[in-house]
Amino acid sequence: MVRDADGGLRRAADARLRRILTWPATPPRWRPQAGPLRSARLTSLLGVALGVAFGVCFVTGVLSHLVQHPPGWFWWPSRPVGLYRFTQGLHVATGLVTVPLLGAKLWSVYPRLFTWPPVRGLAHAAERASVAALVAAALFQVVSGVLNVAHWYAPMPFFFTTAHYWVAWLAIGGLLTHIGVQLPAIRAALSHSKAPEGDRARQEERARQEERARQGEAAPGDEVAPESGAVGRREVLVAVAAAAGVITVATVGQTVRPLAVVGVLAPRRPGDGPQGLPVNRTAAAAGVRDVALDPAYRLTVAGFGRSFSLSVTDLAAMPQHTAVLPIACVEGWSSAATWTGVRLRDLADLLGADLAGAEAVVESLQASGRYRASVVAGPHLADDRTLIALRLGREPLDLDHGFPARLIAPNRPGVLQTKWVARITVRRSS
Repeated sequence: MVRDADGGLRRAADARLRRILTWPATPPRWRPQAGPLRSARLTSLLGVALGVAFGVCFVTGVLSHLVQHPPGWFWWPSRPVGLYRFTQGLHVATGLVTVPLLGAKLWSVYPRLFTWPPVRGLAHAAERASVAALVAAALFQVVSGVLNVAHWYAPMPFFFTTAHYWVAWLAIGGLLTHIGVQLPAIRAALSHSKAPEGDRARQEERARQEERARQGEAAPGDEVAPESGAVGRREVLVAVAAAAGVITVATVGQTVRPLAVVGVLAPRRPGDGPQGLPVNRTAAAAGVRDVALDPAYRLTVAGFGRSFSLSVTDLAAMPQHTAVLPIACVEGWSSAATWTGVRLRDLADLLGADLAGAEAVVESLQASGRYRASVVAGPHLADDRTLIALRLGREPLDLDHGFPARLIAPNRPGVLQTKWVARITVRRSS
């Protein structure tokens, strides 16, 4: 009798929980309905394209973060000199391509976000919550990335780099989970294209039946015949591909100089700015105009128990070296230029210490800022192309490009190419 009573209580509790989770039972009138253009195959194709773009963007973005904020185990080479330029340009390009892909993907599935009842159990609630987290993270990444490329930080009351990095992990985790859950449906939808025409309709009908069984109801629009929207779906894919292509061509010119002429949407163009090179942060914005122009300027070099100071005239009297190196910024733009100055390793050698296993800390005249100092690791310190540059092209550095002296090293982000250099400290690698 006790067992029967316990069983009855459990069944009653389960029934009450189901009623709570599925309340209300009647769908609202504003519930969106799927149309003939939406199909499992269209959604799967858009999902595959979006997944590839997100994957490439995630890998290159994590790499960029590690280069800017290297942990102790990370190693980044100085050659090839344009590697970071390529990876960061690819990161921004794929990020911009996700704008039309994500919009089309959400359009193709949003009626299913309003399936009724909204929750059919704890497992279904967890699945819906994971999808909500994925959508929120993806939208955050795309919107914040576009704002960063446009240099519009006012709407972001947080440090973009840190937030973008950690939300990327949330997005990629949600994406992998979503792929794992939806993989059978994706495979079934994509396999339709390989089937003979006579079997395709039966396969699509079977896929819809399986979907109805999984959802516990008929999805809106399932009654539409497969062939009724086939041409329209192809047009949707062509339109999305065209939008992605236009965005790429109209922005990639900020990295690929031959396409700069058509880069109408690019926030930066390679030839814009003083001395034909773009500038992100001016001397006035950094608050260094007066100290940079002060005739009493001296560059201090210290380390291993020694130190000395050099004026601009002293630096110009040292052996000069020239290198063609790009400035590659995290916003995606890059431009190569000809730099002339003193090799950093030559300045370090004057300290009379073995540079094997050494690194250099290069500090700016700026009083504060996240990137007022940067660490030049061993591979870059030893590289012949790492310069304390005094000239850009045939002219002395423009003030906004770092006059009187700036760091320029191969294969590094622009934020680490310290301008208005005041002090160089050589030390053992930590």
